[in-house]
Amino acid sequence: MKFLSLLLMIAVGGSHAWGQGGAPFRTDDPDTPGNKHWEINFGWIADRNPAAGAYQVPDFDINYGLGDRIQLKYEIPIAIEEQRPLPTSPAFPQGQEGLVLAGLGESLLGVKYRYYEHHPGDSWFSGFGLGLKPEAKASGEDEAEKPVNLSFGTYPQLYLNNPTRSVARGLVASGPNFYLPVEIAGRIGPIRYNADAGYNFGNRNLPQSWNRGFIVGHEFSESTEAYIELYDLQGANRLPAGRGVGQFATGIPKSRETTIGLGGRQALNKTRTLNLLLMGGRSFQTVSATNTQPSWIAYVGFQVLFGPKEPENEQVRPTLPNEGGK
Repeated sequence: MKFLSLLLMIAVGGSHAWGQGGAPFRTDDPDTPGNKHWEINFGWIADRNPAAGAYQVPDFDINYGLGDRIQLKYEIPIAIEEQRPLPTSPAFPQGQEGLVLAGLGESLLGVKYRYYEHHPGDSWFSGFGLGLKPEAKASGEDEAEKPVNLSFGTYPQLYLNNPTRSVARGLVASGPNFYLPVEIAGRIGPIRYNADAGYNFGNRNLPQSWNRGFIVGHEFSESTEAYIELYDLQGANRLPAGRGVGQFATGIPKSRETTIGLGGRQALNKTRTLNLLLMGGRSFQTVSATNTQPSWIAYVGFQVLFGPKEPENEQVRPTLPNEGGK
């Protein structure tokens, strides 16, 4: 009950603009919550193929805006890894017994920085900035009349193992792992798009990999938006056998996931501070028990936004002759 009361208190707070990337999608964008604003996502995430499944139930994704262009992130899931039973086959001569592991997943620390944004009518060279302080608006300027039509950012992220037995049990991969992407977002008429591409640097027990994603869609109203996503995660190298634990053991062929998904966000209140997040999809490559292409992926969750209310534009009324000091 206390948790529900907290959600209700947050839901009546000030509104905040959405961005097309990020939860519930795998692809991210350069958008940030805004100065001193919080964005908290509670997600139930699934990735499953005939041989195995990975789930976060739930995933806690906490983001805070530092100035207008910087976002601080901390994310941690309750992770479940499933090894599905398989009969004897040429690919599995001894078959495969079913196994389910659950526990605390990896901690993810990130800092997003939107180093460039462009508004219609502005100079193309005026969009660079650090954004540690709220950016001043011209007198009478309405932010809604000049939306950002192009932005670039970067989002360094560090994956760290927690002091649990999750690595030894084969629940999570051995860390640390550093991920460095570049992100772009923009508008073409009614269409919104964003793309990101990044590199996982891995470690002695974790192969390196590339991440690439693209989203395109439309905001049907201030409360409803929907997008199609193409995403590709591809191993960049193959480490010698004998490293890692369980399904994270190395010496296996390079892994790859290529997925197509459909999803979006739906506001659940008038201020758009409590939102429903949905996404579902699958691989558009051949799916089998011997590769890592997923039979299906899914994200179901809620997004909570809160922070200081934006100051309202005040109109200055001229002083009448019979008013004011004597």
